[in-house]
Amino acid sequence: MPLFLTDEQKSLKDTIRKFTEDEIIPIRAELDEKEEYPEEIVNKLVKGLLLACPFIPEEYNGAGLGVFEAALIAEELSRGCLGVSTAYSVSGLGIFPILLAGSHSQKQKYLSAVARGEKLAAFALTESSAGSDITNLKTTAVKKEGKYVINGVKQWITSASRADIYTVFAVTDKNKGIRGISCFIVEKGTDGLSFGAKEKKLGIRCSETREVIFDNCEIPADNLIGKEGHGFKYAIETFDHSRAVVAAAAVGLSQGAFETALKYAVGRNQFNNPISSQQSIQHKLADMAAIIEAGRHLTYTAARMVDMKHPAYPKYSSMAKAFCGENAFLIANSALQIMAGYGYMRDFPVEKMLRDAKILSIYEGTTEIQKNAVARELIKEVKGKKI
Repeated sequence: MPLFLTDEQKSLKDTIRKFTEDEIIPIRAELDEKEEYPEEIVNKLVKGLLLACPFIPEEYNGAGLGVFEAALIAEELSRGCLGVSTAYSVSGLGIFPILLAGSHSQKQKYLSAVARGEKLAAFALTESSAGSDITNLKTTAVKKEGKYVINGVKQWITSASRADIYTVFAVTDKNKGIRGISCFIVEKGTDGLSFGAKEKKLGIRCSETREVIFDNCEIPADNLIGKEGHGFKYAIETFDHSRAVVAAAAVGLSQGAFETALKYAVGRNQFNNPISSQQSIQHKLADMAAIIEAGRHLTYTAARMVDMKHPAYPKYSSMAKAFCGENAFLIANSALQIMAGYGYMRDFPVEKMLRDAKILSIYEGTTEIQKNAVARELIKEVKGKKI
């Protein structure tokens, strides 16, 4: 189904699919094996195709598209390699707080640089004691003589040493709870900013993950995003937007695993017949196809609602991420089962897809956090009605 895509959206999807076929699929196994950051591929996307964060407004040299188009790109890139898709997409996560609440001068300086493909961004929120519970941040930002001094360690930051701009969440008033968290822009090269060793991960190995360390890191007071104490709000709003893109990545990975398993089932003969003639295999394929299509519809709906600023978009973004993220792992596992011993071998892409898929139910909010968010919205809706 076209799912009501415009001609421009269809063209974008086709362009990224071809790019994935030509540029990503031939080297995805090598990138995974070497745990090598896909610098050349990211550069081709942001500079060659001019698709650095497509939702940056034209006013700031961006394409002026929406989260929906970002989701289409993530879907097609993830069909080839979720690691590459993550390395590319994280810059959009990094600049979102600036897009949401930054001043005009901040947007002009940082969004424009990202849109032109000159800089990449990263999102620095998670800490060892603050994963799902982002209210438990230990990183502090103390205002002193027209500057903020940041101290703390951020953990599991995607593209940490690759980024040029960091949106950093820190406590400015520990007595105010969530109203004491603020958000800042820190540039690479700032004194007191350093990085930990590259993490060894189960999946998305070509996407670099490190600690970001702040040791008396001084930044100008003008690098505060929005207002002091509003950082928690900016973090939640960022995730409400970005989760539709993560859901799209899950759909893309699922589609890639399904296509690999389907092609194998048609070509693999056992007992003098292709295994696709066996009802047990047919049922697996039918279930996979239905789940993927359901997830795609839910994801596209969520992404459209984000762009429309529909009041219910946070609920739908969380629903899409939970549903698609969990099912991506199940579909990759079903694909591996269909391929049996071949699927288990690293000569085929499905074992990598299975390893990669697990992160989709963890990063940018675990599945459990998504379910909490959905349930909270459902209960609020009932309480808001007269019974």
